[in-house]
Amino acid sequence: MSQRVIVTGGSGGIGAAIVQRFTADGAEVAVLDRRAPAGCSASFFPVDLLDPLDTRRAVGEAIEALGGVDVLVNCAGIFQHASLLDITVDDWDRVLDINARATLVTMQAVAPVMLEARQGSIVNIASMAAKHGGGGEGHYAASKAAVVALTRAGAQEWGCHGVTVNAVCPGYVLTDMGADTRSEADVAAWSAKSPLGRLGIPEDVAGVTHFLASPAGGYLTGQAINVTGGMIMH
Repeated sequence: MSQRVIVTGGSGGIGAAIVQRFTADGAEVAVLDRRAPAGCSASFFPVDLLDPLDTRRAVGEAIEALGGVDVLVNCAGIFQHASLLDITVDDWDRVLDINARATLVTMQAVAPVMLEARQGSIVNIASMAAKHGGGGEGHYAASKAAVVALTRAGAQEWGCHGVTVNAVCPGYVLTDMGADTRSEADVAAWSAKSPLGRLGIPEDVAGVTHFLASPAGGYLTGQAINVTGGMIMH
């Protein structure tokens, strides 16, 4: 039986690569996003992740359409530059609500199905900013640190029911997120921080995500895996 997979934020960037990786493996995939994915066989459920009720509705509809759920990938997120002195309460709330609160809500929404089935895998896309902090992006770093904490709590609470919960912490990945503030000089400087001499691409993150949700990754739980090209080595 093919895996039944829900991916939030699956219409672009890393999320789209994750959707493509699972569909290429024969999985039935439901994408939860604001806009429909292009050029893939996944089903689409529009959602406003700022609204917990709408988020639960979309997850429930996806589970019903798939006939269950084996894998949840939380990839939806937003990024914003601001120094600590410039972060407004509204900025803080929006970044934390989408990046962290929506992760909690989707985890809660799929958990009863997975716990009853005594199997399932949740993979939350965090960031290396969760580990090294984020000068100029403190609210983003805090939101991703919260994602890692939720991941570990889920792993501890649900492992006895056969459910694994892991996080992936990408480094600098070339996507549309942050592109408006990213210069060629930035790309060169960031690439130099990696022993591999390059930035990541969405497929790098998708491969690790797919592994964590596969039987081969079945004895991993509570982990926050770095996909940073060696920029972080712990």
